[in-house]
Amino acid sequence: MNILLIGSGAREHALAWKMDQSALVDVVHSAPGNPGLNQVGPCFDVAADDIDGLEKLTLQIEPDLVVVGPEVPLALGLSDRLRARGFDVFGPSAEAARLESSKGFSKDAMEKYGVPTARFGRFSDITLAKAFLDTMQAPFVLKADGLAAGKGVVIAQTREEADAEAEAMLSGKFGAASNELVIEEFMTGEEASIFVMTDGEGALYLPAAQDHKCVGEGDTGPNTGGMGAYAPAPIVDEATLARVKAEIVEPMLKGMAADGMPYQGVLYVGIMVTDDGPKVVEFNARFGDPECQVLMAGLTGDIVPALLICATGGLKGNEEAFGALMDLEGFQPAATVILANEGYPGSYAKGAVIKGVEEAGAVEGVDVFHAGTDVDDTGALIATGGRVLAVTATGVDLDQAFGRAYKAVDLVDWPSGFCRRDIGWRVRKT
Repeated sequence: MNILLIGSGAREHALAWKMDQSALVDVVHSAPGNPGLNQVGPCFDVAADDIDGLEKLTLQIEPDLVVVGPEVPLALGLSDRLRARGFDVFGPSAEAARLESSKGFSKDAMEKYGVPTARFGRFSDITLAKAFLDTMQAPFVLKADGLAAGKGVVIAQTREEADAEAEAMLSGKFGAASNELVIEEFMTGEEASIFVMTDGEGALYLPAAQDHKCVGEGDTGPNTGGMGAYAPAPIVDEATLARVKAEIVEPMLKGMAADGMPYQGVLYVGIMVTDDGPKVVEFNARFGDPECQVLMAGLTGDIVPALLICATGGLKGNEEAFGALMDLEGFQPAATVILANEGYPGSYAKGAVIKGVEEAGAVEGVDVFHAGTDVDDTGALIATGGRVLAVTATGVDLDQAFGRAYKAVDLVDWPSGFCRRDIGWRVRKT
């Protein structure tokens, strides 16, 4: 079968790399792709937000399955348009994807379906926002309602900071994405990410992962798209996962289906493990980045049949069989360290040459997934993005996985690149 993958980041590189291992797959096409994806299969220069162009490309290629990686094309309705053309698509409808594209919609849905989350309010008026802040205590959580590339969440430690941030967001800090603001009570606990592959009824639960959002070591500095991740995450034990299934995922899937917007694809459930049990921090409508890299690396079986049945239906009652095909029980501990461009998540230079990637990928258990890379006129690999490489490793345990990942990181010759050296600090023994 032929697959068309939408996206250009390390998440998509990891997905393509994994799908290409399937005996069912002949070729994985990507749009727009990147130099790493180009090593897996043909790439087409069509942007992920060019819905018309992607529709035209899909009609030309006629893939057996379309896998949508990033959130923007989902929010723009790519899945709806391609399904209307008769294609099988792994990725939710635009209506269902509002769980990510609108924080307010997501919080309202949780409230309606009885899903545990933080107390919240939705505001487009600064006076009303400040009045709601009067009812809360620091720290304060402020979220832009719309998509903001993973940077639209601020945890304000003081009331003065919260007021300033609310004013900035409602004044256009994130453009249209912050025309509306969600303010939440701060939840105390430990965060984890749970990924559920679903056709809207059945559900396959991948191992829980944890990422590191802050740019600085010790979880300091501004939020990023993610500086590293690992799986499995010990904080999500069997009892916690059982509560996530019963109290969060099942009510959401049933509620959305009943309301005429069944969810097909992968549901990213960001939870806070509190003293009162798991509560939802956020939902996303796609695999996380960098969590996807560790999940794809750690899975030893075939993910393609699960992707296909989630796109076409029929998973409910067959979860055990498709889980066995992926070999969920044989998941290998995996770790990812992000190499980012100096200055990220702020402004950064582009065009610096990166060497040593092949040497890094030759370390046992290591694969290097491309994010913000390109090739210059001389054929040299260059940095073009904020997060540039995802150095990913597996091992017999997380210590070995991290040891291999950092060994590989040190083989990359890129003076203007940096990484956090404390990824996995909660679980590493060395």
